[in-house]
Amino acid sequence: MSRFFSNKYDALTPYTPGEQPRDNQYIKLNTNESPYMTSELAVKYASEEAKRMRLYSDPECTDLVKKAADYFGIETDEIVFTNGSDEALNFAVMAFCDEKTGAVFPDITYGFYPVICSLNNIDYTEIPLNDDLTLNTEDYYRTGKTVFLANPNAPTGVALPLEEVERIVKENPDTVVVVDEAYVDFGTESAVGLIHEYDNLLVVQTMSKSRSLAGGRLGYAIGNRELIRDLNTLKYSTNPYNVNRMTMAAGIGAFEDDQYMKDNCRKIIETREKTKERLKALGFILTDSKANFLFAKHPMISGGDLYQKLKERNVLVRYFAKPRLMEYTRITIGTEEQMDIYIRETEDILNGVKE
Repeated sequence: MSRFFSNKYDALTPYTPGEQPRDNQYIKLNTNESPYMTSELAVKYASEEAKRMRLYSDPECTDLVKKAADYFGIETDEIVFTNGSDEALNFAVMAFCDEKTGAVFPDITYGFYPVICSLNNIDYTEIPLNDDLTLNTEDYYRTGKTVFLANPNAPTGVALPLEEVERIVKENPDTVVVVDEAYVDFGTESAVGLIHEYDNLLVVQTMSKSRSLAGGRLGYAIGNRELIRDLNTLKYSTNPYNVNRMTMAAGIGAFEDDQYMKDNCRKIIETREKTKERLKALGFILTDSKANFLFAKHPMISGGDLYQKLKERNVLVRYFAKPRLMEYTRITIGTEEQMDIYIRETEDILNGVKE
């Protein structure tokens, strides 16, 4: 750090993104990107909008907001678009946490939560998952804190049924419950339909995963109009032009090309389940992932060793060198061909360990 860096960030440990190699030699199964191309309609709209880059983007995202509101069956003042869902999560911490109201989330979940709390000088509590990496919903009743709940969870992929999510919302009437649904399209039910019943529910989603727009950086938060007004207050106080023209246009195209997204999700789910069975046959122990990745460990090899040996064979998976996670690797679901290569290399590594 420079001698000018503020000491208020002395304890800040930045979030570590997954590796982004600059060459194409790897089978890239480490950052939960879609293996399928962005919708051609989304690309077309973005390309057309690129001709107008000299002009600022619409800070209200008017056309995109209208498209999304129609899609979700909500009002236009019940959604706000952000520069990736991480910005929406940061706004939520800024808006709903302070010196009186801290944050609470599982000890094993999206690693960005503790970072944004530390960045905003917010106290947070991490509640341990069960030994099988499932979540005990009663741990989140009457917390007196802003609850951050990834559903499905990351990196475990485990999902809570909607009725359990609703119970957590109901049991925290005086604080906000933020449900982070980055992976919701791969096998669980969204809480968006509950926003008119509970004024303390904020649902955050992204277009990075199921809609193949990770490079576009487009997320959004959905909730009652008062919560969205709070987030907009922060947006217009920090970065009013937070969504660029091309991304906004791509988002409209992605919503219009909804069947393309659903077809891709179906293929990813089918490949996930097939890969899960193949890993079980090799002796792996897995969580019940409902996301576009698997979380797996093998009794014969550590997660770190498997990650390194796969990398040497040009296959990238994600490894977390943290307690309770060190035996696991997280494997993004790619195409059938990519997963065949991953399984083949993994099996070969395990055969070498046996010898």
